[in-house]
Amino acid sequence: MDLTFIIVVIVVILLTMSLKVVKEYDRGVIFFLGKVTGVRGPGLIILIPIFEQMTKVSLRTITMSIPSQKIITKDNVSIDIAAVAYYHILDPQKSVVAIEDVYSAVNQISQTTVRNIVGQFELDQLLQKTGQINVQIKEVIDIHTEPWGIQVTAVEIKDITLPDNMQRAMAKEAEAERERRAKIVAAEGEFQAAVKLCEAADLISAHPVALQLRTLQTMAEISVEKNSTIIFPAQFMTTVSEAISMIRGDVKK
Repeated sequence: MDLTFIIVVIVVILLTMSLKVVKEYDRGVIFFLGKVTGVRGPGLIILIPIFEQMTKVSLRTITMSIPSQKIITKDNVSIDIAAVAYYHILDPQKSVVAIEDVYSAVNQISQTTVRNIVGQFELDQLLQKTGQINVQIKEVIDIHTEPWGIQVTAVEIKDITLPDNMQRAMAKEAEAERERRAKIVAAEGEFQAAVKLCEAADLISAHPVALQLRTLQTMAEISVEKNSTIIFPAQFMTTVSEAISMIRGDVKK
């Protein structure tokens, strides 16, 4: 009875060791007596107890934060840059056999690559061409990680910290640029107004009555304010006299 019980316990333990469940986003790298025999999964996997072992590998995209580090740009400006990288495992067997710690390896090579690539650009280029720099960093990291069965899908610079004196200098530069644009816009407005005034003067000189119509319109605008005094320009009275004389001449004819 005792022997039967022991045998049953051993069988249960062996079955427990031999049955493995691999999820949809995982794969199992199988080792037979220390030698890789292949990749299995997902689903239920039966292993030969004692002789076969399995190492699970996740195929999901991993978000890895690249710590902030001090970098000197090409124009000798010291900045702090933090980034984030996204990668996933394409070949589970290589990620287990070719490299000991995938996450640590990718993290270290990412930090080194960010420092090397950013150091090749000036500060203005770094701020203006962040997208292109991200792509360049991603391509360099991907070349290093390909032998490990890893694909880097994206690298993004998420934070650039400038020295205080550089921030003040850039703020002054931006303010001066805005003032320059404001002066240009004002000058263009003055120029266009001067052109329109010249055109109006030419038109009025050809038709003197137009000036009087404009005078009457101005007087009408003044009267809206309910002023008790109305000013008649001397030129207006002269023009009225000329108009009356013209009318009398037309009547005599």
